[in-house]
Amino acid sequence: MTIRLLLALALLGLLPAWAQESATPAGRSSLPQRELAPQQLLAELRQGGYVLYFRHAATDFSQNDEKMKRYEDCADQRNLIDKGRSDARAAGAAVRELKIPIGRVLASPFCRTVETAQLIFGRAEKMTEVRGGPAVPAGSDRYAELRKILSTPVGAGANLVVVSHGNPFYSVAGPPYLAEGEAAVVKPLGQDFRIVAKIRVDGWEALKNAPPK
Repeated sequence: MTIRLLLALALLGLLPAWAQESATPAGRSSLPQRELAPQQLLAELRQGGYVLYFRHAATDFSQNDEKMKRYEDCADQRNLIDKGRSDARAAGAAVRELKIPIGRVLASPFCRTVETAQLIFGRAEKMTEVRGGPAVPAGSDRYAELRKILSTPVGAGANLVVVSHGNPFYSVAGPPYLAEGEAAVVKPLGQDFRIVAKIRVDGWEALKNAPPK
């Protein structure tokens, strides 16, 4: 596979598995070390200081990004389906009802990630860094900026949101992949980060129904 083709695939987030493995931390897992009770997780989120990393909501896998020339070319990308839009709206309603404070909302510039962010949070700040760039020069860390975002402490009183894709998170946090619409609750540690919890697309109801702490 030529360098030019690898660069094109990297731009589209379509690198083959063998080209992504070098960026995946050996032995690292994105599974939380311990499960938090829903009321405890909700209390932590209300205090702020976390990064909420969302994979975009459900998409049409009969579509792909191969013909895309610009991020704005939504017709030539894999896009959200109606279920994905409905799930995103429901997640947004839950976040507001739960009074979880939200600060900046960073989104990969693809149409499916921007639309997910807008449906959940009403806004999206497009940022290529949250999806990674081409590994140039060879052997460089294409996810260095994403690692920095996930590791940089977030001030109390709000949570930073990242809406991106499955591959970038897998590459910096380890397996398993986030499902479409799933969110990881990330605690920045300065030089690294820790996964505190994962919230599946239908998991917000559990937080809404959590008994008072």
